[in-house]
Amino acid sequence: MIWWEVDGDVLHVTDADNAELTVEGVDIAVDSASVDIPRPADETVAVTTNKLRFPHAVVYAFSLSCDDHRELDPGGEPLSLPPGEYIVDVDTEIKSYLRFSGAATIERTPDYEEVIISFPTRTRVVLGLRCRHEFPVGTITVPDRPSAIADAITHMAASHKTDGPDRSYPTLRGHPALVEHGDSLEIADCIRSGTPDHGIELVVPPNYESLFVTAPLAYYLQATVRTTDDCRHVSSSSGPDRPRLRLVDRGHDVALSPMPELEHDVARLLRKTFFLDCLVRNAGPYGTTLAEYSLLESLDLDADTLYDASPQDRLAAYLDVPDAAIKHRLPEWHLSTYVTPAYESVETLPFLLDRLSMIYTPRSSELEGRELVERSLEDFYRGLDSGHGWTEQPCAPSATRATTGQVASVDILKPDLRSGRAHGWLADGVPIDAFKSAPEAYDNRLDYLERADDAISIYVVLNDPEMAGEHDRVAEIYRQRSEELTIDLSVAESLETATLARVFEDDHDFVHYIGHCETGGLCCPDGTLAASSLECCNVQTFFLNACGSFHEGQSLIEKGSVAGAVTFTKVLNDHAIKVGSTFAKLLVHGFSIERAIDLARRRIMMGKDYTVVGDGTHSLTQGDQPPTTARLEELEADGRETQYRLSLDCYSMRAAGSYYFPHTETNEYAYLCGNDSTFTLTRSELVTMLKETDAAVIYDGDVYWSDALWPRFDR
Repeated sequence: MIWWEVDGDVLHVTDADNAELTVEGVDIAVDSASVDIPRPADETVAVTTNKLRFPHAVVYAFSLSCDDHRELDPGGEPLSLPPGEYIVDVDTEIKSYLRFSGAATIERTPDYEEVIISFPTRTRVVLGLRCRHEFPVGTITVPDRPSAIADAITHMAASHKTDGPDRSYPTLRGHPALVEHGDSLEIADCIRSGTPDHGIELVVPPNYESLFVTAPLAYYLQATVRTTDDCRHVSSSSGPDRPRLRLVDRGHDVALSPMPELEHDVARLLRKTFFLDCLVRNAGPYGTTLAEYSLLESLDLDADTLYDASPQDRLAAYLDVPDAAIKHRLPEWHLSTYVTPAYESVETLPFLLDRLSMIYTPRSSELEGRELVERSLEDFYRGLDSGHGWTEQPCAPSATRATTGQVASVDILKPDLRSGRAHGWLADGVPIDAFKSAPEAYDNRLDYLERADDAISIYVVLNDPEMAGEHDRVAEIYRQRSEELTIDLSVAESLETATLARVFEDDHDFVHYIGHCETGGLCCPDGTLAASSLECCNVQTFFLNACGSFHEGQSLIEKGSVAGAVTFTKVLNDHAIKVGSTFAKLLVHGFSIERAIDLARRRIMMGKDYTVVGDGTHSLTQGDQPPTTARLEELEADGRETQYRLSLDCYSMRAAGSYYFPHTETNEYAYLCGNDSTFTLTRSELVTMLKETDAAVIYDGDVYWSDALWPRFDR
């Protein structure tokens, strides 16, 4: 869903996922347009002007009269289009397409903050707008039978918009159909007709462990999933019950390991296929100058041939690539989720595949003695060693967020985590180092997308005056951000139970609670509020920055929230202020709940006291690209001009397959999200890069936003 309005010469666009797009014009006239454009769009408007300004974006221009397309130079060279019929693709957070007749000039502003599209005269432009997030189309009903689950996984690939390497772009993988329990297998005709048959098969034993683990690979490859008991007639040298990957037309039959080694095989194949698709796609119309692209030559792979090859032929070429040849070039996988392999869990599969998460069988052990403390300290000091630069100030005992009541205890597990940047837990128990998700969280996320509003509603609650320091800091952070985003901010103090209950039952996008929590619930002047007592919860996301708030956070998810940050046990007041203010800064700049709390808690020694409940991949706001983190270090001067090392990490659990372009005077390459890029800069070069990079910068023991940090070096 797309909403738009005009304010003077500015067109404001909002989608159901709280993404915003601002397009500025010169003496613009805007009206609704029913004109079709040859691109998928949720809404079209007609804009008449001679100049349009978009946020920084990748831009492609396609001629409608000939087979010609060009990309706006990331380095800054303008793109001049002679008179003709064009579609211009502007890759902003809300996807934008411009169709027009005539000549045009497309260029970046000197600070790389904007893209300007100019016309010689006032020109009528049809602007197509598409929401990045897509709702699931249809529902598949499945009985409690492995072969039926195999059929459902096969048909989830109907959401793909292409079967070529461009499927590695997140915008070309739609949300799979939902799954619900039933007595018989029911698949709508539109889903059946949209499911491709490429002759790629995944044959697995008829058990839920194997089906869940192989689902991400099957979904990405658009493979037909079959169980071995349905394939007894198919001869196989690997044995009738051995899982295998088959390329039917080519006669390939690749034996896979049985569980639990099957998890490793699936991760290896998916990472390889996805990575090589990200390289090969650069031979297509949406290619860019990718830093990793040169690897194809050393692998003796021809991108042009593979881009046009059939899915079977392309996969066969990938399978021939030795794992050792690319092992150290693969970006770390963005997300792994540990799911109880049971019929009750199948309803979560579409949401996990939508995020392209690896799926693993949950295994865990108990934390021993002081292991929680030791792991917290290890994580903190590892941050120091890796250049994060976190510093810790000693806290006096009086700084404890004390309470006269009893704090709820949590029995924490030590999960057996496999590869991945972030980890979700959809199983029994409460894990350390992974967000504790729940099936309700995913259903709730869809509900909020359907009822999204133009403004982001943030409510800050201070229920203990001794914690006013955090209250003042986070309120100021939200106010500053409201200068750039449409934020409706409310601030309240000392709310009684009935009033606090209404806050959670009213519609808000985010509630930041600062106070105490006891076994009876969140502390108020007149008692405690148990989240389980609420009629419902209409707060999309939350942060309960109080001692032992885990169980209350879980109840908010069950009552209707999507995700939130909570604590396991008592926390120090100074620690809570650091975590709370850093979390607030990251959250309103587009970081997911899990990523924001992971970075924020590294600022304190006992960071493992904080965790996330619900769908940790969820973000409160969306930016023009996946959020970026930078690590800045001053290098030894050694008698010369001081230089700085700046390392960029652009990464998102929502947008696997995206890329980013670091703006330095000498850089010519884009980098895949998940791969760091590092630059050695002079002071003046650092100032320029910080001005042109929208990032959270970890420097000198604190987190700064890049536009607030550069003046420190501009001298």
